[in-house]
Amino acid sequence: MKKRTFLKLTSAGITGTMLTSLSGCQKTDAPATAPESQATASPEKLKNWAGNLEYSTSKVVYPETVEQVQAAIKQAEKIRALGTQHCFNKIADSPHQLLSAKKLNKILALDPVKKTVTVEAGVRYGTLGEYLQERGFALHNLASLPHISVAGSIATATHGSGVKNGNLATAVSGLEFVTAAGDVVTLTREKDGEQFLGAVVHLGGLGVVTKVTLDVLPTFQVKQDVYENLPFAELEKNFEAIMSAGYSVSLFTDWQKNVISEVWVKSLVTGGQTTKAKPELFGAKLATRNLHPIRELDAINCTDQMGVPGPWHERLPHFKMNFTPSSGKELQAEYFVPQSNAVAALKAINNLGDKWIQDLFISEVRTIAADNLWMSTAYKRPSVAIHFTWKQHTESVMKLLPIVEEQLAAFGARPHWGKLFTIPAAQLKARYERYADFQQLMRQYDPKGKFRNEFLDLNFSA
Repeated sequence: MKKRTFLKLTSAGITGTMLTSLSGCQKTDAPATAPESQATASPEKLKNWAGNLEYSTSKVVYPETVEQVQAAIKQAEKIRALGTQHCFNKIADSPHQLLSAKKLNKILALDPVKKTVTVEAGVRYGTLGEYLQERGFALHNLASLPHISVAGSIATATHGSGVKNGNLATAVSGLEFVTAAGDVVTLTREKDGEQFLGAVVHLGGLGVVTKVTLDVLPTFQVKQDVYENLPFAELEKNFEAIMSAGYSVSLFTDWQKNVISEVWVKSLVTGGQTTKAKPELFGAKLATRNLHPIRELDAINCTDQMGVPGPWHERLPHFKMNFTPSSGKELQAEYFVPQSNAVAALKAINNLGDKWIQDLFISEVRTIAADNLWMSTAYKRPSVAIHFTWKQHTESVMKLLPIVEEQLAAFGARPHWGKLFTIPAAQLKARYERYADFQQLMRQYDPKGKFRNEFLDLNFSA
């Protein structure tokens, strides 16, 4: 086994970004945490939401203030920031010490004039969504789950869907983080130009983010309709029209029988008027009941469908906030290709469906607008994300990933930074114009590598 594949395999952790909800939800109590800035060693190491990634140290600090973050970083030889533990690989891991943003969870300020909201790093999107909705505001986009934290999501360019919607990081207009020296740095889109664009999707390599300012817009209503059994041939002929059928569109498929099993269309409700959904979408039939992305599972935890209008924060995610996804046994990978090559890429993957019939739960296909954030998976190109939620067949999946990556290599596929992949650093460098610039940015803010870990060493060695 190649060294890189071995390292990827041993670092294979999973989270609940989509399909932990697919296996059921439960309300859970937060683990006991220490209020002081000193790291505390728990008898048990933390795990990610899915439970099969155990972090490499039991030393975790839970700061409540920026000053406590500064103190923890100054005292540490090596340290990594930990969000809501939704990453599938070891991007947030450290054998030395972890810093959790769990208690940095305040919404600090809403500026109705500038149309911005400033939050601490650990605030979750579901909490922020409720706050903004009550005050007549919204975010432009949300991911499948509202349980993930703001800072953790932007660090890896986590996204929702929509041909005109950028990923979650594109809403960032200001960023505060603590560097390896313990200094507090604030960067803004307005004042800091390229430094800001390089720092937003930071992969934990520049410091520990403590505050984020996001652009907001007036609140809006969304309705959600689901269509079943879209012929793949129709998708090939009408891809752009299908993915533009709503404000946000997602396709779900297991790559069998040349059929897209479900098309989720989230449409804006304008003027308070709800238009009735068409009974058919390019051969797919309008569903007559609420559906889960995996048809065999109960849709009770999914956001409301059947064209029922609701506020943006209760429709753009696929799953409801008032349920915490329970531990699920799955693995996830995701690849981003230019939208201009989407049909060819999807055809290549569709032809391989039989190779993983025993190993795949479901795939999701989404669109993301282009942006200019250096390490964003949609940097300088409108993109299509091809997502795989695998069964917890780790050995089989780690053999399948190179097959998927080989098929998508011709399209310059970029992997999701927080999910499983085996693409070597040299190929990543070739697929990111600002790769070397980002390496230099890491050296600028962390010259001695206090925030570096196995993941950064592996993927930024080229």
